[in-house]
Amino acid sequence: MAKKVKTVVKINLQAGAATPAPPVGTALGQHGVAIMDFVKQYNDKTKDMKGQVVPAVITIYEDRSFDFVIKKAPVSDMIKKVLGIEKGSGKTPRESAGTLTKEQVKNIAQEKLIDLNTKNLDSAMKIVEGTARSMGVKVE
Repeated sequence: MAKKVKTVVKINLQAGAATPAPPVGTALGQHGVAIMDFVKQYNDKTKDMKGQVVPAVITIYEDRSFDFVIKKAPVSDMIKKVLGIEKGSGKTPRESAGTLTKEQVKNIAQEKLIDLNTKNLDSAMKIVEGTARSMGVKVE
């Protein structure tokens, strides 16, 4: 018989560097999950991706057990990594934080495609371009 799902929690954490402190403790503690078990499993799964933000979707069951799935880094983090910037523009329409080429947009879209709500590369590229625009990054 399948386990009964209690809730699903989405959380963004540094790869290989999760700790039981917030946000992990507050997100999982209220559901009675063994926080250290999650932290150890997450850090083991993401140890090769150090330095990246890696989202996890955690399914918590009625018996307090859990499963989790690792996703790709957020599009904004991918853009920052490609451009080598710390953060986007704080004054979006007036100041530019950098410029992405169509080829860079396409590469980011292909990498992130499995996590997006589309299977069409052109639509994925539009999602990446929209994120870039909101960060103050121009697309050529």
